[in-house]
Order: sequence, then structure tokens, then C-alpha cells
Amino acid sequence: MPPAPDVSPPWGGRRLRLAAINAASLVVLIGLWALAASLAHTRSVPSPLSVATFLVEEARSGALEANIAVTLGRVAASFALAMTIGTAIGLWLGRMRKADRVFSLWLLVLLNTPALVIAVLCYIWLGLTDTAAVLAVALNKLPMTAVTVREGARAFDPGLDEMATAYRLPFGTWLHHVAAPQLAPYLAAAARNGIALVWKIVLLVELLGRPDGVGAAISLYFQLFDVRAVIGYAVAFGAVMLTIEFLVLQPLESHARRWRIDPA
Repeated sequence: MPPAPDVSPPWGGRRLRLAAINAASLVVLIGLWALAASLAHTRSVPSPLSVATFLVEEARSGALEANIAVTLGRVAASFALAMTIGTAIGLWLGRMRKADRVFSLWLLVLLNTPALVIAVLCYIWLGLTDTAAVLAVALNKLPMTAVTVREGARAFDPGLDEMATAYRLPFGTWLHHVAAPQLAPYLAAAARNGIALVWKIVLLVELLGRPDGVGAAISLYFQLFDVRAVIGYAVAFGAVMLTIEFLVLQPLESHARRWRIDPA
């Protein structure tokens, strides 16, 4: 029997349809927000137009771009640190069962320690510095990356391992041609989940102990009880992170999973 013809829409058509659905969903969300603000009729629930006006004013003053740039720098530094160290630890634990038995409890403890506790301890031990802020965020993200990569290392194809042993591949060659392709989907998942966690914790550590950044701005406007500004900064930075998600992380994840067969 000949195979059934592929009637699924082309990749470009699926992306356009998904973009249209997301745009319609966003319009509905803004409409509900405007309706809620109209019904509440209080400064505690500002309208979308009021928040947009604040964003324009803040952008004209330069404060919005400056604070977002500072926060993005901290997000990038802590994310890179956590992904690098977490990947190394996860690969090591996934390949060494004795080490995994000894240190898996350490990962579990770190994974379940509240982000607030780690941030406070880093500020106490290292002072109210950028180093402490970046380290606190990285320590919160690191165990999640290590656990995800460890699962990927455990799932390595034993046949490829035997081939690497038989040909006595150097570590760099094994890492590049054997480990990296098999770990790619796990690294993509860790990166995508991690970026969503990292930027929220960065705002927390900025709120606790930094004089600049989106978190510090939100803290300032919270003390002034300016809900419009708090929501404005949250919307602006959320939009930046969603842009990174759609334009960078999702394409990377699709690229890493390109060899997998989609279920019918």
C-alpha cells in the first residue's frame, strides 16, 4: 500500500498560523485588562493606555532603556555561568555513577533551597555587589541545568560509547562528535526553562540589593505606590524576554530536535 500523502501545512504556514493565534490571544488579554481597569476605576488597576503612556515617558527620559540594559547584562552573565558549570556537573554525574550517588543529595538540597535564602546569603558573604547578585542567580539556576544534563548523559547510546572506546577517541573529539549531539535537546530544554527562571530571580536580587536595573526601579515605584510604573516595567522587560524566547530560544530548540520524528 503506498504511503498516505502528507497533508500537514508547510513549516512557514504553521508559524504564521501560530503567530496569528498568539496575536489574537494578546488582543483578548489586553481587552480583558482594559475592561477590568474600567470596572475597577482606581489607580491600583491602571488601564493599558495609562501604562503605555508611562512607558513612552520613561523611554524618552532614557531610564527605561538604561535599566533594561543593566538587567539584561546580569541575566546574560548569570545564565552563562549557570549553564557552563551546570552542564559540566551534569555530564560528570551522568557518566560517573559513584559520583552521582555521593553528590546527588547536594544537588537536591540546592534545588530545593529558596531563591531568597541564596540571594540573602550571597549579599551577606560578598556584600551588595554585582558579583554577589550574579552568583546568587547562577546558584539558583545551576542545579536545574545539572539535573537536566545528567538525565541526558544517562541516556547516551551505549553503541556510540563502545565505538568511541574502540577508536580511542580523544576527549575533545568525543565531546564534540558523540556527547554534544546527544545532549543538544537536553541543553536546549535547560536553556529555555532556565532563562524564564533567571530573569525573575535577577529582578528579585536587584530589588533586594542593587541600586539600578528593572528590579530596583520596581522597588522604587513600589515605595511610591505607583502601580502604573510597576506594571509598565514588568510589561517592558517581559516583552524583551518573550522576544528572546521566540527569536532565539525556540529556533535553537527546534534545531536541536530536528532529527526527531514528529508523532503523527
